[in-house]
Amino acid sequence: MSSTFAGIEIGKRSLMASSLQIQTAGHNVSNADTEGYSRQRVNVRAFDPLDRPDLERAERAGQIGQGTDVASVTRVRDELLDTRIVAQTNLESYWETREKYYTMIEQVYNEPEDISVRGNMDKFWESWQELTLYPDQDAARQAVVTRGESLTNSIQQRNKSLTAIATQINGDIEATVRQVNDYALQIADINHEIVRSRAMGDNPNDLMDRRDLLVEKLGNLINVTVVRKDPDEFMVHTDGQIIVQGDLARTVDTVYSANTNGNAKLVWSDTKLDAHFSGGSLGALVELRDKDIRSEMQSLDTMTINFADLVNDVHRNAVGKNNTTGLNFFTEHPFIENTNGNFDRDGDGTEDSSYIFRITGTNSLKLTEQVGLEGSITLSGHSGNVEVPYYATDTVEEVINRINNSDGEVKAYLDRNNALVLKATPSENPDNPDFVIRHIEDSGMFLTGYSGVLQDSGAEGAYDFNRANAVDVLANAQFSVSPLTNPSAYIQVNDSIRNDVQSVAAAMPNMQGSADESDSRAAVEIASIRNSRVMIGSSRTFDDYFADSVTNVGLKGEQAAHMYASQNAMMTDLRELRDSISGVNIDEELADIIKFQHGYNAAAKFISVQDELLDTLINRLGV
Repeated sequence: MSSTFAGIEIGKRSLMASSLQIQTAGHNVSNADTEGYSRQRVNVRAFDPLDRPDLERAERAGQIGQGTDVASVTRVRDELLDTRIVAQTNLESYWETREKYYTMIEQVYNEPEDISVRGNMDKFWESWQELTLYPDQDAARQAVVTRGESLTNSIQQRNKSLTAIATQINGDIEATVRQVNDYALQIADINHEIVRSRAMGDNPNDLMDRRDLLVEKLGNLINVTVVRKDPDEFMVHTDGQIIVQGDLARTVDTVYSANTNGNAKLVWSDTKLDAHFSGGSLGALVELRDKDIRSEMQSLDTMTINFADLVNDVHRNAVGKNNTTGLNFFTEHPFIENTNGNFDRDGDGTEDSSYIFRITGTNSLKLTEQVGLEGSITLSGHSGNVEVPYYATDTVEEVINRINNSDGEVKAYLDRNNALVLKATPSENPDNPDFVIRHIEDSGMFLTGYSGVLQDSGAEGAYDFNRANAVDVLANAQFSVSPLTNPSAYIQVNDSIRNDVQSVAAAMPNMQGSADESDSRAAVEIASIRNSRVMIGSSRTFDDYFADSVTNVGLKGEQAAHMYASQNAMMTDLRELRDSISGVNIDEELADIIKFQHGYNAAAKFISVQDELLDTLINRLGV
């Protein structure tokens, strides 16, 4: 039979349940503004009743209730919604980071017109046009030198601005990697504590809230997915790699080497393999540094080296007022001093490569002339070599356009002597050197006997930079050694010309090798470069380059702003939905506290009544 004091026990359990409900509601209220906190609820159930198998009559209960019991204290959380938020949050931070940095990049290009690279280059061309009218005047030459200096200063300033952004991004990458490592280690530590707590039968709600918050913060930095199948082994993945498994965490190191050009390379600490992150702020930072900023600097370098090369090509073959010839207008710094471009690439002390920037054929061609030949030209490309076919009915211009429209990292055009020029572009793959022609091959005769670039057709006559003295396969073609890295950082007007403006060459040499006072043929030729098809990377002319560079930056900045706004709106909706489920509502909690207080008072009254009954039974019965 049930105990005489069973009522006291029922009241006690009710008091404890109501007290815990009030305490939990108070805990919710105190954490209403705590980041990542989800409201908690006390789950109560009827306590196990006493069985009375000896009572079998229908009018008598077979079981007697024993009050209430606290089953658990759980947090109100939608795990599917949490998983979606974690999966989406990396996109928001990715586009936010790109939008922030493209605002900075746009500021580099939004220079005042009178000091911009475009404005100074226009003035430079105008000074040469003025020299064509007054080739006998030193004032016109001084204008060419002064505006040349202004142009080189503006190019160097743009290079410095882009370099400063790259340096800032690199610093942000290092700081973000430290955050990634810190979050991963914290998640692993919390996993250990959660497993210990669950082993004792507890629900570590606050610890799980803290872990979910850390996972979401980690998801802001890198793209992560969460695996919750095993409650004892919470796992976090990123781009196919495990970063947290239970109480174990993997970290990322930043390493520097000669091949990273001063940039931090990311590797896994345990395997030393490259660590790649395609999303989050870290993924955006690495992409901005290694692709966007690198592309902008390569574009500026391409314009600079081609600009200097074209002006110098005319100027050193012309004659100044003081009859000086053979001078480059702009200083050139070759990557190596070897005249054949031979270079020890692997550092073993033996020259094993050829670094050649430009190759000029020996024969004069006509753009409208049909080549009358068939074959396939093989050029180095972004990833491996690319094939460029040509046919007998093609004109020279069509073959050149086909080369320039391919994915090859070699561009072509006809120079002032109508000779075919092949020039290297920057390499998309950072493992390959910039402004180095890596491979040229022709199965037919276009690059051999027709244009005079190579001696022989086929693989045996191919030019390949992976050997020293690779220029030996050229058919007496002129070539120039590759420039030092980042020509936009060091370009300047030749000191010999700055010290004596009469060295500015406006004339072509006469029969005696000197300059006629009224001759301005060289100045005319240099001024005409402005609108010539000179193939600056993918751009046809210098005007094309400036139009393309500004448009490219503007469109990418616009894309980043729009995508960030879209992702931010989406994440705002998801977070508001989560707050409606897991967030603390102060009014609701206060109402619950009042309800639980009434329950507590009722339980206390019930115990008081039970006490009076027992007092009557024990102390007054029979009196």
